[in-house]
Order: sequence, then C-alpha cells, then structure tokens
Amino acid sequence: MGSPGRTSTRDRPAGAGEEVRSTTYDPETLREAYLHNWFVVARSEDIDEPRPAQLLDKNLVVFRDADGHARVLDRHCIHRGADLAAGKVIDSAIQCPYHGWRFEGKSGICSRIPSLTNSQQIPPKAEVKSYPVQEKFGHVWTCLGDPVFALPDPPEIADLTLEWRAADPIPAQCGFMSAMENFRDMAHFPFVHEVSMGEVEPAVPNIEVERDGREIRTTFFYPKVPGSPFSDTGDSWMHYHSYAPGIATILYDFGPEIGKRYLVDFPSPVSYGECIIYWGVATDKDFKGGTVDEILVLETQVFDEDKPILGGLHPPEVPLAGQSFEASVPADVFTLNYRRATKFAVDAILQARKSPGL
Repeated sequence: MGSPGRTSTRDRPAGAGEEVRSTTYDPETLREAYLHNWFVVARSEDIDEPRPAQLLDKNLVVFRDADGHARVLDRHCIHRGADLAAGKVIDSAIQCPYHGWRFEGKSGICSRIPSLTNSQQIPPKAEVKSYPVQEKFGHVWTCLGDPVFALPDPPEIADLTLEWRAADPIPAQCGFMSAMENFRDMAHFPFVHEVSMGEVEPAVPNIEVERDGREIRTTFFYPKVPGSPFSDTGDSWMHYHSYAPGIATILYDFGPEIGKRYLVDFPSPVSYGECIIYWGVATDKDFKGGTVDEILVLETQVFDEDKPILGGLHPPEVPLAGQSFEASVPADVFTLNYRRATKFAVDAILQARKSPGL
C-alpha cells in the first residue's frame, strides 16, 4: 500500500471513458446513472413493520414478508393513492390501509381486492412497481433500475469473523457524494472532531492513493492521542477502501495484540441535495479494544459532530459539473480521486445502459 510519506496516484489505463469524456455530470445525468446503482433504504432490523423510504425522489415502502424476505415497492397504492407504509403485511403481500388491496412483495402484482366477489376480476394493471432487494452489512439495499455494479465483497474482511451493529441512520442536508467525501477527509479531524478525537496533528502527511476504476484505497497512520476516548485503544493503521459512488469503509488495524475493527458508510440520496447516512461498525472475534457496542458509541459521537458541518455546505452536493469553483491542496488527494472514480462509475453505468438487453 505504500507509506504515508509519499504521494502518488495509480490510475487504470485510459479507456472506457476514463480520460476523455463527453459526459456532463449535471444533476439530471447523475440521477439517470444512479438509478442503476445499489443504495440502502433501511436497516434490516427496522422492517418488521412497513416503513417509508425515499430514494432519488422516488417514494418507496420497505417491509419483510411472512417468509422473512425483505421487499421494496412503490409506496402508494395504484387504486386511490393510499400510503402502503401505513398498511400491514399479510403473508407474502402488503395490504393497503384504505381498501384492503394486497400487493405481492416480490412482484408488486395485486393478489386480492376484497370488494370483488371474483378474483378473476382483478384489473390487469392493478400492480405497483417492485424493486430488486439485497441484504448486506445489516442493511436493505435496492436499485430503482437495472443494476450495473454488484454489491462488493471487500477482500480485506474476507478472513475476519465480524460482529456487526447497524447504527441509527443520520438524515443530512447535503448530497450523498458530499457525505462520502467527508468520510474520507483526514484534514477535518482536529477541527470538527476536537471533542471526540482530541488534539490531532493538523498537518496531513502526503499519502499514496491507489485507484482502479471505481475503487479507491489508501492507508493512514493514526497515532494514539492522549486523553481521547476515540484512540485510547492505541496506534492504528486506517485502511480506507471505497467503491464509488456510494460505499466507503475503514479497517482499523491495531496490531496483533489488539486486533481489528471495521467501519462502513453508505449514504443514500434522498434527492440531489439531501441524503440519509446509513452506516455501521463491526469488531473481529479477537478484537480486544472494546465491545462492538462500545465502538458504536465512539463512532456515533464522531458522526454527530459531522452533521452540522454537512448541513452548512454550499453547494450542498459535490459540483462534478463544475458548478462551483473550489481550491484544493495535497490533503485532498483521496477526495479528488473519489471524484474521478465517481465519474468513471457514472460513465460505465451510462455506457452499459446503451448496450443491448439493458
């Protein structure tokens, strides 16, 4: 991975729209691409009862059917527009609270209309749109279109036995890309996180960033800060690994005597300038730096400190189309590579959408 005393960027070879692009990364173009990307819409533990969600301005209902499968449908009944999130689950379907119409969770097809004496009279267009669902990292993921990228299996945790905690989701008045950049920004530690992290050295050493398509990695040495509960465990290497546009992880390695813990972050775009930050923590079975619940408390304080900063950003979303002038310094090398990786991902999605069969 390289030492933090060097700065270099390794890119994928030119091609597939990597260096020469005709894409304009305006909000509408980004939205079209993100329709074909997986995003989180709920924690797995929260869907025993139907709950509303909003993704890319689309209103959804998320629930778990009687067989234990997570389901995602359009939120409003096709009959008279009632809110299905106020309905109830009946076997494999969700029942509308207004007239009792039932929509199958897997397909969205209406399977029962109580006012009809003959089920064959159910109108052929009586259905709501259903969406693909995966559960991973303690969260429910969906895609509003045909997904182009698979949800990743980060190799750095393949050999770990992790105990997970999904954190309380955090509504944020900023775009999800801005939330992603905040997660991988080391220069804000001593200013935004002075209470939780203590007196962190403000000078950021040059770091080596590796980028391959939509993946970005770097390693940052985080020394123990006296008097800081966040780093009481000891010195650690923070191994950052991100998948543009919306998955970021950190593997904390405290050495063989203490072990490893993990932090994941996947902000989800409610709309262009608003998101919900879904995130979680995990500890390896041999980790001796605290329980997973204690780690969740520490990281929650850090996320809470970020929220007012994110809510005051202008513009609220990363200006990928150059809508706003920004000055950058070497400490921004990771976030700048995130922007390049995001453009790569957008280009790849848009190119895939032009292919036959998609």
